[in-house]
Amino acid sequence: MRTKNQVCMIHSVKFIAVLDTNVIYPLIIRDILFWFAHYNLYTPKWSENIFDEWRRVMIAKGVTIADSNKRIDKANAAFPDALVENYKALINHLELPDEDDRHVMAAAIKTNAHLIVTNNLRDFPEAYLQSFGLSAKSADDFLTDIIDINQDQAVDAFKEMVLNKKNPAMDEFEVLDQLRKAGLKATANYLHSLL
Repeated sequence: MRTKNQVCMIHSVKFIAVLDTNVIYPLIIRDILFWFAHYNLYTPKWSENIFDEWRRVMIAKGVTIADSNKRIDKANAAFPDALVENYKALINHLELPDEDDRHVMAAAIKTNAHLIVTNNLRDFPEAYLQSFGLSAKSADDFLTDIIDINQDQAVDAFKEMVLNKKNPAMDEFEVLDQLRKAGLKATANYLHSLL
């Protein structure tokens, strides 16, 4: 159950969320997260390590190095305050089931984030994160929380995202289907109910 302060904060730029690589790729999840951030529904954060992982995933999926770097540069240009720095000294002091995820938690601690948005929840134990004042949520849960608290602005962000789909152009229902296919079923269903 959310406290009143949590409810007030999650729909504003004061609410800081570190985005793990697995919610930055695939594209459709990144799009909706970025559009919600563009509408000041939360403040996104990431790190050099997170974007290095994103670059490796893109290259493995056939994206050229040049195009991978362009996408990263665009993300950093769109959200110039999102890049967390000076977090690496914390990494070796953290204990997670997968050591390769420690950099995500280190970035979250360094930037005083409220939340880590990840689709890999099993590697971010709740009790351990809470000892640092953090929690983790899946992208679907995070997005539905945002929609729940600020429906009108979330729908506006979604509609503008749809209008900017050019290659190929899609209507709202096609984009909702893409969200469902990417695992954002609750998000898509919630948005659908508000259209």
